[in-house]
Amino acid sequence: MSAMRGTGVRTALFTVPLVLGLLGTAAGPAAAGGSHGTRPDKPLTCREKGVDPGALVRHRSEIVINAPLHTVWKLQTDVERWPHWQTPVETAQRLDHGPFRGGSAFRWTVPVPPNPTTPATSLEITSTVRQIEHGACLRWTGPAIGEGLRIDGIHVWNFTKVKGGVRVSTEETHTGAQVEADVPTATRILREGLEAWLRDLKSAAESRAGDRPR
Repeated sequence: MSAMRGTGVRTALFTVPLVLGLLGTAAGPAAAGGSHGTRPDKPLTCREKGVDPGALVRHRSEIVINAPLHTVWKLQTDVERWPHWQTPVETAQRLDHGPFRGGSAFRWTVPVPPNPTTPATSLEITSTVRQIEHGACLRWTGPAIGEGLRIDGIHVWNFTKVKGGVRVSTEETHTGAQVEADVPTATRILREGLEAWLRDLKSAAESRAGDRPR
């Protein structure tokens, strides 16, 4: 699942929904940095597997990155280096060795600030790759667990060569008591997290010297 990144509100998703409600309801598909919001297209899949069809909290976004596919793919699958280009990611550790493949697992953490009803904590996310096609798609699942909090996520990524670079499309669903208690707000924050991830991926890939497509 995504780390629910963003400015100020990225970690709020993991707090009590009454606090989240102060942030407002779900926004439209405004897309800063070139990403695009939820679309009416059929769900993304990887090897014919997609997100949770029954999940109440879901979002889909995409962005075009002006960099070669191998650069984008390497950044996304070298999970132990996520903290180098995703500021909110505190730690990231592979739980297996060798090539990133089906069955690969990784554990990563993001901070959760204190709020009126829950203390500051660190959210630990354990993700397992369920489906993968090299250079084309990824699908991982796993829980995010903090003090008194649990969210189960399914996250799908598609990578497509296009004129000017690579179109990265992503879709994610969340289930759990906290997010399901305030679906509009949880969806809004999921949207902000996915779009921030895409912007960071774009920035990191495009900044790599000599990696511009020819």
